[in-house]
Amino acid sequence: MPEKLNQDLQSLRIERGRKSGAGQGRRWLFALIAALLVLTALAAVIFMPERFGLSGLGAKSREVQVEIAERRAPGTTEVALTASGYVIPRRRVEVSSKMSGRVDELFVDRGDTVAVGQVLARLDDKDVQAQLRQARAARQAAAARLEEAVAGSRPQEIERAKAALEEAEANLQTSQINLERVSRLHEKGVLAKQALDEARNTYDVASAQVKVARKNYELIQLGPRAEQIQLARAQLAETEASIAFWETQLDNTIIRAPVAGTVLERLIEKGEMVTTGFVSGRGAKSALVSIADLKDLEVELDINESDIPRVRLAQQCSVSPESYPDKKYPASVREIAPEANRQKATIQVKVTIKDPDRYLRPETNAKVNFLEDPKEQPATLRSRILVSKSAVLPGPALFLAKNGTAVKTSVTLGIEQSGRVEVLTGLSGGEQVIVSGLDGLTDGLKVSVKR
Repeated sequence: MPEKLNQDLQSLRIERGRKSGAGQGRRWLFALIAALLVLTALAAVIFMPERFGLSGLGAKSREVQVEIAERRAPGTTEVALTASGYVIPRRRVEVSSKMSGRVDELFVDRGDTVAVGQVLARLDDKDVQAQLRQARAARQAAAARLEEAVAGSRPQEIERAKAALEEAEANLQTSQINLERVSRLHEKGVLAKQALDEARNTYDVASAQVKVARKNYELIQLGPRAEQIQLARAQLAETEASIAFWETQLDNTIIRAPVAGTVLERLIEKGEMVTTGFVSGRGAKSALVSIADLKDLEVELDINESDIPRVRLAQQCSVSPESYPDKKYPASVREIAPEANRQKATIQVKVTIKDPDRYLRPETNAKVNFLEDPKEQPATLRSRILVSKSAVLPGPALFLAKNGTAVKTSVTLGIEQSGRVEVLTGLSGGEQVIVSGLDGLTDGLKVSVKR
């Protein structure tokens, strides 16, 4: 019995090696739990830095857009709408030729200033010159025929006609005497009937010749008929019209500027063909140069349908080119398209620029501020700070971009007008106010300004 109890106690004894292994396992378990806790804390810091005030530490910056909080002086004109468009000349002229031909000379280049009527180019005129000389020769011939018809017959022609009549009468008298003699001899049986017939035929011929000669003599005395004179005059007028046509064609070989302005583009070179008909890709050209008056410029814009109520005809505007943003040009709305662009849901508006200068160039971008009517603006004698309504958050509050960090600022708001709101307290003007990328934005989050 004592031996069995001793054996049982021996079976419950823990050996040294086995006890050391169990302790080591517990230490590994504690270490694993501690590591999991550290990793969880790090993940919380990385993915929720705002919970620990470490939003700027190791977090990726968010891209945002900002605008400058604008401080306006008392009485400053309000902007109803701001839009961008392209500067274009109000009238752009493509100078073409009235006739086809080869360019013999070209006198202008891109950027040259030209006056009305200034010669721009000259076409080859050899064919036209030849046609003009032929028309002038035809006029000389027609003039001579008319002069002859109007002057009538010359004395020499009258005398010749008279002599021809007298000759025909003498021949008639001779043939009559011969016919009478042959008739008597035929009656006596001396001559045959054939001889009588020949004598009678000779007499008839002589009588007809007398009639012809007498008519010619009378016509020579009367001169040309009125119809012949009119025909000669018509032929002369026809040749004069032909001369006028070829003189016009010769003048058309000289290409002149129809308007004053600046050469925007030279579309042809010396030696190339210009045509008035069909134009192929590699064939003759239809225009020589493009001219526009750079003192008569406007801005063409596409305004969203929702914004068109803020635009009206003759509305005062301010134009600023993108290349020179400090330049401001007074302008006014000249045209609002009567129909919209269905695909783009926009309406085209054209704004005329007053007194443009060399800083404005066609086809460049420009920003247009459409100004409110002073009668519709609220009267105020104090300066105001304005921001876009889209930047205002409930509270109300704004996010400012300071040193690459989003800073939430509480504000007090005033009146709202044309999509902008007045800030009474909380801003001093000139701050960078975040206007886009506000979803999920928190105070202290790292941000980068999108340009």
